[in-house]
Amino acid sequence: MSTVATTAPGPSRTRSLAALRHRLPARAWAGLAVLALFVAAAVAGPWLRPYDPVATDLAHRLLPPGSATAGGTAWLGTDQVGRDMLANLLAGSRVSLAVALATVLIGGAVGLLAGLVSGYFGGPLDTLLSRVGDVQLAFPSILLAILIAGVLGPSITNIVITLAVTRWVIFARVVRASALATRDLEFVDSARVLGAGHARILFRHVLPSCWQPLLVAATVQIGLTMVAEASLSFLGLGIPADAASWGATVSAGRDHLGSAWWISTVPALALAAVVTGVGVVGDAFRDIADPRTQI
Repeated sequence: MSTVATTAPGPSRTRSLAALRHRLPARAWAGLAVLALFVAAAVAGPWLRPYDPVATDLAHRLLPPGSATAGGTAWLGTDQVGRDMLANLLAGSRVSLAVALATVLIGGAVGLLAGLVSGYFGGPLDTLLSRVGDVQLAFPSILLAILIAGVLGPSITNIVITLAVTRWVIFARVVRASALATRDLEFVDSARVLGAGHARILFRHVLPSCWQPLLVAATVQIGLTMVAEASLSFLGLGIPADAASWGATVSAGRDHLGSAWWISTVPALALAAVVTGVGVVGDAFRDIADPRTQI
């Protein structure tokens, strides 16, 4: 009897999962489908289109979608130097995904630590971190990113550092608010009375309350980070020329919009679809995490 009770899912858990599926709107499922397709394309890109995404072929330049080439069919056409647009699109999706995830992980880790310390301890340290955050938020993030990227130079590592510097304060503010709301609750006071140290209280009692809003913020920031990376690459300050980037491809096709519209249109549509999907999913997760929707 005890084995069955421990292995079988309880009725409450089954009802909560069913309620979660019921609360998730259809647009959120559509967003999840777009994101799943994007991740699958990024991971399986080398097998789907095993061509060098930055290899040039001037003999087959500016071919429209569906044109035949020496290596097969250019399903999305070629650009002004003969690069296969489909291979470039798939490679660009891997770069965008890698940059977005690395930025959110690094910026989220820094913001998590800063927000926990600031919200839990308060005092002069909270004031200092809050004022630093206020100064950074008062400065447009894209201008700050352009400044840092211009100093560091174009590379994938530098673009991750640049975007992490501009994003950490968002995560810090979210975590700080949760830490402030949790540090004076009864169970935290009970742990403090029982002799628990600050580190144990922080990571055992305060941190669990920060995960949910932090994950919601991270979901939204993934899409915004992809837009920021594409913007910097569009300006020539992001991904270097020897790597594929949706922003750089859109920039390269500006001079051929009349004769070869697909160069800029294909990556722009892909970026818009992915960012919209991320935004829809982030909004759905935020609504589910809102306690007012649980009533």
